[in-house]
Amino acid sequence: MRAAVILGALTSVVSAVGVVAPASADSARSVTLPPANGRFDYQIGGDYKPLTSVRIVDRDRTGQPAAGKYNIYYVNAFQTQAYQDAWWKEHHSHLLLRTKSGSLVEDPGWPGEIILDTSTSAKRHRLATIENGWMRGCATKGFDAVEPDNLDSNTRSRGLLTRADDFALAKLLIKDAHADGLAIAQKNDAEQSARGKRIGFDFAIAEECEVYSECNEYLKAYDDQVYEIEYTDNPKHFYTDACRAHGNRISIILRDRNVVPRGKKAYRYQAC
Repeated sequence: MRAAVILGALTSVVSAVGVVAPASADSARSVTLPPANGRFDYQIGGDYKPLTSVRIVDRDRTGQPAAGKYNIYYVNAFQTQAYQDAWWKEHHSHLLLRTKSGSLVEDPGWPGEIILDTSTSAKRHRLATIENGWMRGCATKGFDAVEPDNLDSNTRSRGLLTRADDFALAKLLIKDAHADGLAIAQKNDAEQSARGKRIGFDFAIAEECEVYSECNEYLKAYDDQVYEIEYTDNPKHFYTDACRAHGNRISIILRDRNVVPRGKKAYRYQAC
């Protein structure tokens, strides 16, 4: 899905979560992990007041952290957001993936999302510099963690990128996130969860892992710090099956596909 507290509020949640040294040896700063099996709300389609029972809120990087909650911010780290295409084309066109003929490579499932070019060390370091600027901004706002989406973009790159390319960028983002005091989530590429954990991801956000029979891959690597989202446009049994299978172990929610704010007609939210 790629749809979008300063010290006082942060202090209110620190006692409920673990503070650990980051898995990356490149940074000595500690990061605060989200509450294991803490109730989660996925708000990347727009900010709204979370329910009192919610402990973890995930919002787009353009949003604001929710007071008194553990806050994760979303960033499309390996592809563009469609509404940002013009900015990328104007300022960083050379970082957009192109075919030999010069055509831009888009995610076929999400028209307008152009895949970022992670094929060389120089381009990866430039992308990491841009995205670290976003991370520092979100850390300053009061976010606790980052969710960099589309680790598996290479699978939609028409063979122009490799998994090694995207993991090399991921390692740079992990290093920068930890240096900024942010925990960082693995998003996508479930079968590489053990590798993701090994290179320094702290927890996982798993979309539709029940639909694709991927939940166990995340659970084996991240134990109870997996935060699962199932969607209402899939058969309802996937959500109920997930709740039955591991709802007592991890936080599982059901959301509308476009994760619109509460008050919108399409809004749906349910938790095990």
